[in-house]
Amino acid sequence: MQYFYQNNHSRDLIVFFSGWGCDHHQFTNLHDDKDVLILYDYQNLTLDFDFSRYKNIYIIAYSAGVFVASVMADKIPSIRQKIAVCGNPYLFDKTLGISPKTIQVFKGITLDNYLDFRKKYMVFNDEEFEKYNRLQSLRTLESCAGELDVLLKAYKKYKSYINPTFDKAIMAENDLIFNLQAQKGFYKQRLSIIPNARHHIFFHFNRFEDIINYF
Repeated sequence: MQYFYQNNHSRDLIVFFSGWGCDHHQFTNLHDDKDVLILYDYQNLTLDFDFSRYKNIYIIAYSAGVFVASVMADKIPSIRQKIAVCGNPYLFDKTLGISPKTIQVFKGITLDNYLDFRKKYMVFNDEEFEKYNRLQSLRTLESCAGELDVLLKAYKKYKSYINPTFDKAIMAENDLIFNLQAQKGFYKQRLSIIPNARHHIFFHFNRFEDIINYF
């Protein structure tokens, strides 16, 4: 995987497991005082980073990153909180995760229809659509397709290693990628819901820390 590190000279670190197809450019509207490590491009699940200087580490995992965090976070020290955002540890479970139909939608994204995909699945209104396109991922469709293939294989390989425990979860009221009712049953009282939102909920926040405190 790749990462982007923002050093704000803090003793606290936010580790953000981003979603499929993401890179750090999509989250530049978020400005934190804590140090931030953004993980993306899960074409392998290895990470070389020294966490030893941090007193408190907060995990925020988004979409497919919820699965990745569920098999990797146990290797990160000093975790104070784990938060799942618009995702489920059982990423490709037919009920809790992304359905086979939606996987086919992902596989069918092309240069001709990717804007339609963004507008339908990722954002709630035209204002968010404009922001999303301005802060879009700079990765290629080929890179995203390769990542999806790796995630499908990794889910089969690491499913038995999943640690499904998250302290809190946030879902979008209008998410079309993960079924909201299924997430209510899975996360129960740990779940908060953002109204008037689709899968990309990050225009509702100014900082990653706001996500930590959203309850």
